[in-house]
Amino acid sequence: MEARAIAKNVRIAPRKARLVIDLVRGKSVAEAEVILSNLNKEAARLIKKVLVSATANATNNLGLKVEDLKVKEAYINEGLVMKRMKFGSRGHVDPIKKRTSHITIVVSDNK
Repeated sequence: MEARAIAKNVRIAPRKARLVIDLVRGKSVAEAEVILSNLNKEAARLIKKVLVSATANATNNLGLKVEDLKVKEAYINEGLVMKRMKFGSRGHVDPIKKRTSHITIVVSDNK
C-alpha cells in the first residue's frame, strides 16, 4: 500500500529543489529524513515537511509501520510563475520570474 503527500505552490524554483529530491528517491524513510536533516538547503527543509506528512498519512490512515516505509516516488513539478518587473538601465524594464513548485512524495511498504 502507498500513501502520498503533495505541497503545491511552494515558493522555490523547481531546478533548485530537484537537486535535493534526487538524493532521497528510493531510500528508506528513516534514511531520507537523516539526509534531509543534514543538508544546508532551503529545499531540504521544504521536502522534509512533505516527507513527514506522507509518513503520517501512511501510519494514521493506512496503519503501516514507519520502519517498513520506503520513498517510492519523489518528484517536483513546476507550479505557477509570478511575473514581476524591475527597472533596468536606460529606461527599460527587466522581467523577473518568481517560480514555484509542486512537491509530491509517495511512500510505500512494497507489499
